[in-house]
Amino acid sequence: MKNNTKKQFSGAFPSVFKKTLKRNMPGWTLLLPSIVLFIVIVWRPIIVGVLYSFFKLNGFHPVGFVGFDNFIKVITDSNFIKTLFNTFKYVIWSLIIGFPLPLLTAVMLNEMLAGKQYFKISTYLPGIIPGIAVCLIWKTLYGEGDGGLLNMLLAKLNMGSATWLADGNKVIPLIVVMMSWQGFGGTLIMYLASLQGINQELYEAARIDGAGFFKRFTHILLPHMSGIILLVLVRQIISVFQVTEQPLIMTDGGPNGASLTLGLTNWRYAFKFGQYEKSLALGVVAFLILIGLSIIYHILDKKIND
Repeated sequence: MKNNTKKQFSGAFPSVFKKTLKRNMPGWTLLLPSIVLFIVIVWRPIIVGVLYSFFKLNGFHPVGFVGFDNFIKVITDSNFIKTLFNTFKYVIWSLIIGFPLPLLTAVMLNEMLAGKQYFKISTYLPGIIPGIAVCLIWKTLYGEGDGGLLNMLLAKLNMGSATWLADGNKVIPLIVVMMSWQGFGGTLIMYLASLQGINQELYEAARIDGAGFFKRFTHILLPHMSGIILLVLVRQIISVFQVTEQPLIMTDGGPNGASLTLGLTNWRYAFKFGQYEKSLALGVVAFLILIGLSIIYHILDKKIND
């Protein structure tokens, strides 16, 4: 009896597998190019980079296994703590300057009865400008002496010129202002899309019952948008943590390393000094930090959804 049951199961399994494979074959065929490209372009470089970080390299060729020696050199470098601290300063300033404004603007636009399309388009335009062009525009705006646009404006107001990017205390907030300006529109559109998913009958009922803007914001908008707010928060932290091109173009890490980041240090190791093994080791360190932030996001997201 048991043998007959095993034979029936063993005969039915290939039949079910073939039917499932045949039914899903068109979908897998469509996904196959994307999967191949994802493996070749994303995962292969990550895996190779992690492996090579444990080797001494001659150019891009491993010549000897050194274990954690590359990581020790990177972490014990005199600039590592400073650049790590600077990177977190970028993140903190981005949360102070760039995180609340798109949310508040989206809520105000959602309350507007006319002119929404104009403000959507006008706020999104900076997001389509190439990043390098944005950096050069704002570098001109922050220019020192009489050549900077802000200093020209101050001169018109009979005020003395100011040091902008040359001031170590101001440089990171000023760069973050530029980054927030560029990313403002895309974040705003995400918030607006979430707001449009709110049940308008519930919103109108609260308005008819006399609920003011603050009560509607705290009791209807925030609970509905908690997921997207958390997603934007973690997305912003991860993207700002990898900031590289902005300080590279605007200050080259100056003044005196005040705007230097882990990403820019990584770029210098690889393309300025040719120390590829240190660049890979620093990339792995940053990768592990970002994985930790992603795990925190999933834990918080699960708690909110539960």
